[in-house]
Amino acid sequence: MTKAQTVQALAEEWSSIDNLLAELPTAHWATPTCLPGWAVQDVIAHIVGTELSLTGEQAPTDETVRELPHVHNDIGAMNECWVRWMRAQSPAEVHRRYRKVTATRAETLAAMSEEDFNAPSWTPAGPGTYARFMRIRLFDCWMHEQDVREAINRPGNESGLCAELAIEETTAALGYIVGKKAQAPQGTSVTIELTGPVTRQMHVLVDGRAALVDTLPAEATATLTMPSTLFTRVAGGRIPAEIGLAEATTKGDRELAERVALGLRFTI
Repeated sequence: MTKAQTVQALAEEWSSIDNLLAELPTAHWATPTCLPGWAVQDVIAHIVGTELSLTGEQAPTDETVRELPHVHNDIGAMNECWVRWMRAQSPAEVHRRYRKVTATRAETLAAMSEEDFNAPSWTPAGPGTYARFMRIRLFDCWMHEQDVREAINRPGNESGLCAELAIEETTAALGYIVGKKAQAPQGTSVTIELTGPVTRQMHVLVDGRAALVDTLPAEATATLTMPSTLFTRVAGGRIPAEIGLAEATTKGDRELAERVALGLRFTI
């Protein structure tokens, strides 16, 4: 992806969330989500806090957040500090902060040079580039939009540019999932077929190591078929893999397909 495409996609995603929040009754901001301990307002506070951190603002400190069972690392602790800090604020204030920081970040990203945008950088997935970090931000924001939509039973934005790119982020982990987590034997192959709203076929071939390939030399050893929204909810750890497997269909080596389905989660 080019810098312009990444920045455009982020701006579109932030706009989609903003439009959703603009229609959200105040009472719905307190609706619990699938994320442990977080209501809708907390999810938005998390997005705000991350973007504020990227502007250079320091997160509030609260060491007690490390005692929470769902906080597993420094990133999780920082996220929780931002969330707690904004819990005392009204939904309108959190929405105002969201609009302000995403507008600021969109302007900053648009003004960055190609060199700076593609420079080496820390990312939540390890060393990479700032461009890679922003693609992860797109995935994170899209996933959190879906968290909110699921909580309030208002589906949307499940197809199109942002959804496609979010699934692309998940696709990058499939070699690891098939080869390491599912322990697919040498010479085998797996196809994951998404039936919509985003449609695509993703092939992994185990030839020395498991890797994504454009096509397979023969029919896949195992095929796992499911809707794209179900795929992202399982891969993002939003629903148990067993539920995803129950709603999916398999073809070929069912045992291998089941191991892939049960290993789909890749988020921290």
